[in-house]
Amino acid sequence: WQKVLYERQPFPDNYVDQRFLEELRKNIHAHQYQYWAVVFESGAVVQQLCSVCVFVVTWWYMDAGMLSPQGLFGAALASSLLGYVLFDAIDAGVGRQESGRTRWADLKSTLVFTAFTYGFSPVLKTLTESISTDTIYAMSAFMLLGHLIFFDYGANAAIVSSTLSLNMAIFASVCLASRLPRSLHAFVMVTFAIQIFALWPMLQKKLKARTPRCYVGVTVLFALAALAGLASISSVGAVLFASLLLSISCLCPYCLIRLQQLKDNIHGPWDEAEIKEDLSRFLM
Repeated sequence: WQKVLYERQPFPDNYVDQRFLEELRKNIHAHQYQYWAVVFESGAVVQQLCSVCVFVVTWWYMDAGMLSPQGLFGAALASSLLGYVLFDAIDAGVGRQESGRTRWADLKSTLVFTAFTYGFSPVLKTLTESISTDTIYAMSAFMLLGHLIFFDYGANAAIVSSTLSLNMAIFASVCLASRLPRSLHAFVMVTFAIQIFALWPMLQKKLKARTPRCYVGVTVLFALAALAGLASISSVGAVLFASLLLSISCLCPYCLIRLQQLKDNIHGPWDEAEIKEDLSRFLM
């Protein structure tokens, strides 16, 4: 018996001999993960959850009158300037030189966005007056959940869409800002949403790529700040959120490592044929 199709043999088409299982291979392409490496990668999920938490807590403080829009705008402006300087200092300006974008262009974009948002803040404030508050809260929760689902955590998956994720977060911020007392509150809230959902992840990615230790430290501090803010509103919510962060950063990597040992993918002569020869000459 020969494993060929171009000769007639006295065997049925599905016949295999005793050597068939000699070519069996298991877990050829299985990737062996290290626990602390997975914990490090889970920091992206933790930071994004904390970003949503910080945004919601900040909105609650403004809605309750415990945080003035001027104070939030000043703090956000100072942190943005600090992050802007840090963003260039991490790689000594190499990324800026490669992109060809100047600081003057960044300043113009910032001024245009600020003026545009401030001019349309009265429209944002009255945009959802005809919609009930419960519906606004439900829409905002749904949009923030979608933001977390579609966010680019570094995985190469079809569900990842940075544009959709950012748009859903901004939509949620507009909905929540429309329930604040004045137009100035809505302007500051949308501006803060851009900073925490668009600019902050860019700095995170550069920290993760250039200075992993600083990235870990920033992740821990950011998580503690989010927990402290949430604890000032609800101690039960803070405990549940802390449990969620610990599960994602510690328990889930452990489960992944344990389940990896149970993987049993088989490969052999029954797999689909792979043409490795360059056939481009036949297409000319």
